[in-house]
Amino acid sequence: MIHPTAVVDPSVKVPESCSIGPYSIVGAGVELGEHCELRSHVVLEGPTRLGSGNLLFPFCAVGGAPQDLKYHGEPTRLEIGDNNQIREYVTIQRGTVGGGGLTRMGSNCLIMAYAHIAHDCLVGDHVIMANAATLAGHVTVEDHSVVGAFSPVHQHVRVGCYCYIGGGTVVTQDVLPFSKTVARRDVGAYGVNSVGLERRGFSKERIRQIRHFFKVLLASRLNTSQALARLKAEENVGPDVAMLIDFVESSERGVIK
Repeated sequence: MIHPTAVVDPSVKVPESCSIGPYSIVGAGVELGEHCELRSHVVLEGPTRLGSGNLLFPFCAVGGAPQDLKYHGEPTRLEIGDNNQIREYVTIQRGTVGGGGLTRMGSNCLIMAYAHIAHDCLVGDHVIMANAATLAGHVTVEDHSVVGAFSPVHQHVRVGCYCYIGGGTVVTQDVLPFSKTVARRDVGAYGVNSVGLERRGFSKERIRQIRHFFKVLLASRLNTSQALARLKAEENVGPDVAMLIDFVESSERGVIK
């Protein structure tokens, strides 16, 4: 199922279950998994490996060279998992030598129109990036996160799992897991993404423990170090709270509070 107007490098192996639509370009070094569909006008450059069941919409550009002046054509790569939707005009770029040489996106993600994933980003599973959300280089986005429309994320920032970033939020520090982080007058964490957690099957007790962490960190009069010390001193600290404590302590840019 390769349209006659598509240009596919002779070295590319296209599984019979794949479909490559009109005017698409698939370059050398691209590996396609089973049941991938390139609708039309899709540009795929390599080295890039796609898993199975990926759907690429018109005018997306995937696997291009990084937008980094330090890049001089070194062999870096892009890896994409399974069952992702990559919408119109999305750009996803390969890594750089300085960042480990790899950009990676997991499985079951929805990357909406005009979104951008820059070099050396590590994007987890079940991630949603809304329209025109942009990741600068070396950003890590953990599983089940939502990055709102028109939200730019600064280099080297970590976006924690199960968080929700509101539209138009400028993210310059790490985003706490499970949080709702929104730009009002200032960018801040405004409590727990409880609706999202309920949809993902979190029990009331797990959500209660997460709420308690946020209450101590954000609503008490303790500074960050004091809040973490108090939380670690409590009995029966659950795995979610332990993970949150580790996230804050390991942050290199600081977290948005």
